[in-house]
Amino acid sequence: MFSLREVLGAIQSYGKAHTFIKQHKLWKWIIIPGLIYCALFFLGAVFVWGYIGELVDSLMNFLPLKKWLASLGSSFLNFLFILAGLCIRLITLLLYISFFKYFFLIVGSPLFAFLSEKTEAIMQGKDFPFNFSQFIKDIWRGIKISFRNMVYQTALMLALSILAFIPLVGLITPLVAWLVECFYWGFSMMDYSFERKQMSIKESIAFIREHKGMAVGNGLVYYILIFIPIIAPCYAVIAATIHIQQQKLK
Repeated sequence: MFSLREVLGAIQSYGKAHTFIKQHKLWKWIIIPGLIYCALFFLGAVFVWGYIGELVDSLMNFLPLKKWLASLGSSFLNFLFILAGLCIRLITLLLYISFFKYFFLIVGSPLFAFLSEKTEAIMQGKDFPFNFSQFIKDIWRGIKISFRNMVYQTALMLALSILAFIPLVGLITPLVAWLVECFYWGFSMMDYSFERKQMSIKESIAFIREHKGMAVGNGLVYYILIFIPIIAPCYAVIAATIHIQQQKLK
């Protein structure tokens, strides 16, 4: 489980990130990447939502679940399977969001590494001398963490997709999948700060396991910001950096 206090702390860091962005005029680093993210995300989401229904119908016809349900004549069972179909759609949409975000994390890794470093430099009142070699290491570290989290999350999502076929049990799978998604997104955003603190990937994973609430809270607000996708990714990394800095980690 995770600490509610840590979740709330991560949520509050988004308000601080908004104030920070306004105060230091960082909008140019938010708007342009946000527009690109927004356009690509919605095009993909429309495609996935439109075709997943056909996939569910094809699967039910292949298994011959529709004929079996019709032969039983039970309206209650029909209702449960309609709910199961909806859960499968939601799980698949979450899976799409996961893959898309990790794709954008990998492509946007140079920007996120830069934003995290710039945020920390402003907070500490000092400049970090640009080191190309270190910058490349930061980018490569972000890519490795993104791939690692994508693999783990995909495995969990596939397991939850199987559970979604079970009536009643399947009703809670979208919520669990959403929390898993929040956790891994927050983890990816926080790791840019861990790299600058010279924490190894193993140490980073160990810290996140002890402070799951910080990652969940960061990812939770990101999901709310999906409705304002133009600011979601960059706000997440700045909020994560501010939150980590305030923990006084060595």
